[in-house]
Amino acid sequence: MDRRMFLFSGGVLFLAPVLMAADDFTGKWSGSFVMTFSDGDTKDSTAFMDLKQKGAEITGTAGENPDRQWAVQKGKVEENKVTFEVQTEGPLIKFDLTLVDGHLKGEAKAEHEGKSMKAAVDLQRQKE
Repeated sequence: MDRRMFLFSGGVLFLAPVLMAADDFTGKWSGSFVMTFSDGDTKDSTAFMDLKQKGAEITGTAGENPDRQWAVQKGKVEENKVTFEVQTEGPLIKFDLTLVDGHLKGEAKAEHEGKSMKAAVDLQRQKE
């Protein structure tokens, strides 16, 4: 009995990484992008992302809306977190997002011409 339990436990541990695989971030995401500038001013905006996940890599586009998009660069997935960069015609924006209750939430940071910006990001996957 002890040996069977040991083998079962080993099997469960072997399968645990497969059963706990990261969520798939592939899809279209949209929602809020609330910016805070280095001088304390804030601005409410929107964000739209069309992401494609292949293993631990994220590609796709991100921007204000579906018509204004830039390529996702250096995209990585680790469990329920995704990080990537987007080079706009202005600043390079770095995203650090986590999947929480169906929302892709986190922060975006950028610096441009000596000024910094931080944004609170809260996106939901669009139904297709």
